Amino acid sequence: MCGLLFLATTVNYVDRQVIGVLKPLLERELGWSEIDYGNLVFSFQAAYALGYAGGGRLLDRLGVRFGYALAVTLWSIAAMAHGLARSVPAFALARAALGLAEGANFPAAVKAVAEWFPRRERALATGIFNAGTNVGALVTPLLAPWLAVAFGWPAAFFVTGALGLLWLLLWRLFYREPPASRSDAAVPAAGIAWLELLRRRQTWAFALGMSLTAPVWWFYLYWIPSFLNRKHGLDLLELGPPLVVIYLMTDVGSVGGGWLSSALLRRGWSLNRARKSALALCALCVVPIFFASRVEGLWPAVLLIGLAASAHQGFSANLFTLVSDTVPAAAVSSVVGIGGMAGAIGGMFVAQAVGHLLEWTGSYDVPFACASVAYLVALLVIHGLLPRLEPLELR
Repeated sequence: MCGLLFLATTVNYVDRQVIGVLKPLLERELGWSEIDYGNLVFSFQAAYALGYAGGGRLLDRLGVRFGYALAVTLWSIAAMAHGLARSVPAFALARAALGLAEGANFPAAVKAVAEWFPRRERALATGIFNAGTNVGALVTPLLAPWLAVAFGWPAAFFVTGALGLLWLLLWRLFYREPPASRSDAAVPAAGIAWLELLRRRQTWAFALGMSLTAPVWWFYLYWIPSFLNRKHGLDLLELGPPLVVIYLMTDVGSVGGGWLSSALLRRGWSLNRARKSALALCALCVVPIFFASRVEGLWPAVLLIGLAASAHQGFSANLFTLVSDTVPAAAVSSVVGIGGMAGAIGGMFVAQAVGHLLEWTGSYDVPFACASVAYLVALLVIHGLLPRLEPLELR
C-alpha cells in the first residue's frame, strides 16, 4: 500500500515539475517573461487550493480506492494537455486543470496511511510516500530535457502525463480496503462538517503550518532550475546532475524525518515530544539556505539548497502526520484538504511576488532569506496552538 502511494506521489510531482525544468527553453521559444511564468504558477496554485480542499472533502465521502483513481485519471489528461498549448492563456488553463485534479493526492495518501497504519508507524509511512515528491522531482530533470531535445518540448508533457495511466492499472490490480485491525484510528460513522473542523485548533495548527512552509517548497520546484541557469550558467541538459543531488538529499530527509519521530516513539518518548523534536531539527536545518544566493560556487549552492529541501520534506512528513495523530480518520482528508488549500493560497501569492521581484531585481536574496526562517515560525505557531497535541474530540 505504501508503494502504491509512493508511486502516485512520484507521478504527481513529475507532472507538475515538467514546466519548471523546461522553463528556460519555453521562455526562449514562447517569449515568456518572469511575470508570465509567475502567472502560470499562480494559475496552478489557485486551482490546487480548490482541488486540495474539495478533493479532501470528496475523498472522505467517496473513499480512497475510487476517489484516488478518479483524481489520477483527471490530472494525467490535464498534464498531457500542456503539449497542445502555445500561448500563456492556454498554458494557464492546462495548469489550472492540473492543479485542480492534483490537489487530491495528499488528502488521499494521508487518509490511506491513517486507515492502514497504527500511530507509531504513520510518520515513517508518510515519509516513505512523501519521498515520491523527491523522486518525481529527481526523475523530471533527467527525463524531460531529453524528451524535449530529442522529440520537441510537447513530447515531454505527453509522455510524462501518460505515466499516471500506467499507475491506474497497478492501483486497480492491487489496492484493497484495509481490514479494521490494521489501524488504531477511531472511525466515526459519518463525516464531520467543515464548520466544525474550522472551529478546532487541530485544523488551524496544520493549516497555518502549511501556509508558512508549503510556499517555500513551491519556490524550490519552480524556480531552482531557473536559479541554477541564471546564477551559474547551466543549460537545459546541464541541470540534471545538480537537481539529482538536491532531490536525492530530499529523499533522505523525507524518510529520515519520518523515521526519526517514529524511532523516538518506540524509545518511549511522548507523541508530543517526538513529533515536535523532529520538526525542530528540520526547521533548524533550513536556516543555512539564507546563504544560497551569496556563495559563488555551484556545488556549495546546490548543497545548501539540498539540505534545506531535505529538511522541508522531513518537516512535511511530520506535519502531515500531526493530522492523523489528532483528527479522527473520517475527517483526515478534509483537514488535510483545508491545510493544503492554505498552503496553496500562500503559494499563489509567493509565485506572484517572486515573479515580480525577479523581473525587477534579478536577485534571489529575499526568497532565500524568507525561506530560512519560515519553518521556525511555523513550529512556534503549531506549538502555540497545540502545546500537547490534544486529539480532536467529537461532540
